[in-house]
Amino acid sequence: VQLVESGGGLAQPGGSLRLSCAASGFTFSSYVMGWYRQVPGKECELVAPITPAGGSINYADSVKGRFTISRDNAKNTVYLQMNSLKLGDTAVYYCYVGQGATPCWGQGTQVTVSS
Repeated sequence: VQLVESGGGLAQPGGSLRLSCAASGFTFSSYVMGWYRQVPGKECELVAPITPAGGSINYADSVKGRFTISRDNAKNTVYLQMNSLKLGDTAVYYCYVGQGATPCWGQGTQVTVSS
């Protein structure tokens, strides 16, 4: 299993970023995918999961109405569109696969929201 996150960077408050997670090594279309995030020194937070068909989505209260998770099963990629970014969204974002996945594991991609 390989997950490669990308798209992180620096954004201003109110700005947008789109994260991508390219997956390989398993049957992507059969698995729940999603995103966690973690601020250093704080607990890992589940941002949003997405079912194999993309039909059931639950967001953390902290990102509802601002973030959108989606997936393209033809491209083996899951996305996180982040709009109206806030300072509190600053974190390392981790893609995950499967409902039993280890939270906040892997390379991750850094998102920094700063004015």
